[in-house]
Amino acid sequence: MFLVRFLAGVGCAWLIQGLAWAAGPTPSTQPHTVPDTLAQRVMACTGCHGPEGRATNDGFYPRIAGKPEAYLYHQLQNFRDGRRQAAGMRFLLDPLSDAYLRDIARHFAGLDLPYPPPPPSTARPEQLARGEALVRRGDPARELPACTACHGAAMTGVQPAVPGLLGLPRDYLIGQLGAWQTGLRKAHAPDCMAQVAQRLAAPDIAAVAAWLAAQPLPADAHPAPATTQPLPLRCGSAGSRS
Repeated sequence: MFLVRFLAGVGCAWLIQGLAWAAGPTPSTQPHTVPDTLAQRVMACTGCHGPEGRATNDGFYPRIAGKPEAYLYHQLQNFRDGRRQAAGMRFLLDPLSDAYLRDIARHFAGLDLPYPPPPPSTARPEQLARGEALVRRGDPARELPACTACHGAAMTGVQPAVPGLLGLPRDYLIGQLGAWQTGLRKAHAPDCMAQVAQRLAAPDIAAVAAWLAAQPLPADAHPAPATTQPLPLRCGSAGSRS
């Protein structure tokens, strides 16, 4: 119950105060109660990740609604256990068990919400062309696989644990690839994304992020079903496809 009160207080105190102001004085004989539901508890998450986990427009926090459950679960573990660095995430997740993290992941994975259209791109045409080439074909000379080889032909992710690349802000994509390059972000070994990021030059990262952020989502934005097709690199966090 301590966790329930903490998350509810941190994540939605502003909402409760706003509703109370709009409703006017409340008789003291009608104490306010907070529903003890998972949707209520994870409102602390939506304070940064946007309504129902749809993402905010500040360019940094990613959408978490509709991502593969195993992917979300792994990332919650990574934040809690220090493989990903974010003080706020670590603070919220540190006391939570694996079972609780699984419940949170399942909640957000089960949200089937529409994506907004991508913002207009300000990138140069040649930069967008370079980004598309790397995403779709990679660079065999550097043993750099195409992004689609792991994240699916539609780039909406692959079950059970590979996330989609579309619907993410450009700055977030740049930040995460940079974090893998520097070792600030890690995954379970073998860390295939660290290998990919370290083979990318800074202009490559900018081009890939600019092109991905400019792409609309397909009509079916769900992650592709699991497949037995092997990945081009061994990935410790890719579930059954590693």
